[in-house]
Amino acid sequence: MKNRHMTSSLAAIDLTEFKEAWSIVLLAVVGVAISINAALLYGFGVLVIPLQQAFGWERGELQAAISFLFGGAVIGLQLVGWANLRYGIKRVTLASFFLMALGYLATTQIWGSIWSLYAAFFLLPICGMGALAVTWTQLLNLWFMRNRGLALAIGLSGTGITAALIPRLLGWGVENWDWRAAFVILATLNLVIGIPLTLWWFRLPGELKRASPGTKNQSEKIVERTSLAGIDFRHGVCAPKFWVCNIALSLVVSAVVGLVTSTVPMLRDRGFSTAEATMIFSYFGFALIAGRLVVGYLLDRFWPPGIAALSLALPAVGCLIYLSDNNSIQLISLAGVLIGLGAGAEFDIAAFLIARYFGLKDYGRLFGVHQGLITVASAAAPLLFASMLAKSGSYSSMLTYSVVSTLIGSFMLLTLGRSPSFVQEVYPEHSRRQKLL
Repeated sequence: MKNRHMTSSLAAIDLTEFKEAWSIVLLAVVGVAISINAALLYGFGVLVIPLQQAFGWERGELQAAISFLFGGAVIGLQLVGWANLRYGIKRVTLASFFLMALGYLATTQIWGSIWSLYAAFFLLPICGMGALAVTWTQLLNLWFMRNRGLALAIGLSGTGITAALIPRLLGWGVENWDWRAAFVILATLNLVIGIPLTLWWFRLPGELKRASPGTKNQSEKIVERTSLAGIDFRHGVCAPKFWVCNIALSLVVSAVVGLVTSTVPMLRDRGFSTAEATMIFSYFGFALIAGRLVVGYLLDRFWPPGIAALSLALPAVGCLIYLSDNNSIQLISLAGVLIGLGAGAEFDIAAFLIARYFGLKDYGRLFGVHQGLITVASAAAPLLFASMLAKSGSYSSMLTYSVVSTLIGSFMLLTLGRSPSFVQEVYPEHSRRQKLL
């Protein structure tokens, strides 16, 4: 009976943290949704033809702008952790929204050289470094301990809003004016939504208003101890477990990003119609959101490396289905779902593991390094897969690489072992949960 009660308690969601920090979760959702990496990545397709018509640039040249966007993001991710420590997270975030809005408006003045577009895309994520996902995950990690995985999953689901709304919004602007309207709209989102919500809702746990002077409730004690615990940057980057996370997740990301860009043309080559291929890919999108939420919930309740390894190995099963000769639309759709489940979980897992195994003392800088490496892997994956396709003439080598890389990355995470001692000190219930499991 006691074990049954403990299991039931473990499965339940403690809403206390969400009641105290609901505005933080909503702010993170919005911040992720309008962050430059998400907004420009999902909205770029709307701009390709208008820019081609306005300047005569080739589509291949325009696609390279995304690589410059990723390159600027790598630099921004390295700088934001240092800036947050020096000037404060809220100040850096507000300044980033403002500078990013100015950057969008300046982009409307690009001229006939494609390099002016490349320069703009490279500089924009540096200007907006404080509004990248590293800030929003750090804020969620500071506020949530019991439901950290679920809070991260909800916050990072803001990219789903981006995918659903930004292309339509930018398309409306381009149709009614021209390509410049898209950048004016993005600037307006930062000024009208990003800055006001940050001013109203952005706060750190130490800024909680106490019920009475000199008293602290249990939640305040948890978040204050959590904020101070962890490993400093120098020891973190030298820790073998940090590089296990970096290498393992880079392998998984390189496979998933390559699959995202290649799935539809691969299915077309297998004889599926455009409608069937896009329908199968839509299952990938739905599974991405579901995987993010389910894995976030499970990370809070079970051994995180085990949950991470299991979820990130699912794309390997999907790729094995693609490698088979079976063209059943149901089976191929299942493959898309399995890949989507793993793709949706990766970013949440990264944010969770860095916070869990290295703490929040220097989270911004450590997660910035990690995300910089992941961004490099994301930028390199389409080039790697294009090279494989050119040499082999089929998608088999790409799929084989994806199977191997996701399995190796998943198994590497199993070597992380138990959480470090400071997690037990900050949150003693964690050790009791592990005994139960």
